[in-house]
Amino acid sequence: MTEQYCATPTEDLWELATRYREDWLGFAQRLIQTPSLPGEEAAVARIIQAEMRELGYDRIWTDKVGNVIGVLHGEDGKSLLFNGHMDIVDPGNPDEWPHPPYSGHLDSEWLWGRGASDMKAALALQIYAPALLRRAGLALPGDCYVTAVVFEETGGLGTRILAGELQADMAVVGEATSNQIARGHRGRLEILVRIKGRSVHASVPERGANPHYSMARFLSKLKTMEMTPSADFGSSSVAPTLYHTDQCSANVVPGEAILYLDWRNVPEETPEEVIGSLQKMLNDSLEDGCEGHVALNVSHFRAYTGYEEELPREFPGFVLAADHPLIAKAQNILETRFGHEVAVIKWRFATDGAYLVNAGIPTIGFAPASDLYPHTTGDRIALEAMVKGLVGYMALALELGRG
Repeated sequence: MTEQYCATPTEDLWELATRYREDWLGFAQRLIQTPSLPGEEAAVARIIQAEMRELGYDRIWTDKVGNVIGVLHGEDGKSLLFNGHMDIVDPGNPDEWPHPPYSGHLDSEWLWGRGASDMKAALALQIYAPALLRRAGLALPGDCYVTAVVFEETGGLGTRILAGELQADMAVVGEATSNQIARGHRGRLEILVRIKGRSVHASVPERGANPHYSMARFLSKLKTMEMTPSADFGSSSVAPTLYHTDQCSANVVPGEAILYLDWRNVPEETPEEVIGSLQKMLNDSLEDGCEGHVALNVSHFRAYTGYEEELPREFPGFVLAADHPLIAKAQNILETRFGHEVAVIKWRFATDGAYLVNAGIPTIGFAPASDLYPHTTGDRIALEAMVKGLVGYMALALELGRG
């Protein structure tokens, strides 16, 4: 470690986190106990606004899609934006969970429930971090925005809108990093492969054009497709996920087969290049009587505010250079507070960070959750990691905007 960025070395942020543990932990529990599937975030949004008011935020508002934005004003230093999302994925069968998914169950080591790791616990800590600094009489170097967005899980509509309306000098995304720093991730493309054939009675298959055979040829080629290499991420990857036809009867040759692909694209390739390569492969796979088309999936979004928009299911990727000044400064701040080295990693999954970067806001990731638990029936976060994460968020809020 070289230059020290701690503006208040005598202030014990650990003691501050411990002193208010009951408050921030109870708030995180309430968030987990409130279901908030994409488009259904209204109840959680109200809870967050009420907590921000209680914590003394200078201004709190919602935008047209229902993102909640709070700001605590600072001095004339650089502004910081904390980014988290309110929506969660469906918990599935509650019988598969060790504790009910919306219980917010608390034991001596863990906080459990859907969204604990992705990412209501981190969001709660982001909301508390700058407010606790002010409560302790510590001045923020610049304005600190805390944003709780909608629709992260289904395409990032919330942050797409936010990034076009709110500017900051830097941002921290609260997706799981195990209290390490993330500097980027691959993108995600949700792709539909459609093959149309000719439907007939299954007793006379020779009269039809069965799309299954063309799809089988396509899948065989896909398995050995050469992926685009990347200096930062190794390569892109693709996984077939869902498959269905236009039929529900077992004695009918379908007229159409639809395959969903989850493509993780690297910065070295564009969505257009990916679609073009897949379309060529599909054309080479079609049997007589079949035609096929490859395109990004498009979804209709309706926010709890009533706002509606159609968007392609695309998460862009991003990566900051390993020697980017924001990474170096954040790493030094955290290492000074934690008393040990802090690794710089890359996320394996997509986040809203790319929308912020594309809007000109340098962005890193930092959060206490482990990436082992999001989207699983064991969704949870370690209490010890939450304390450390809160100290990290307070340190970043206190020091990133200085100098």
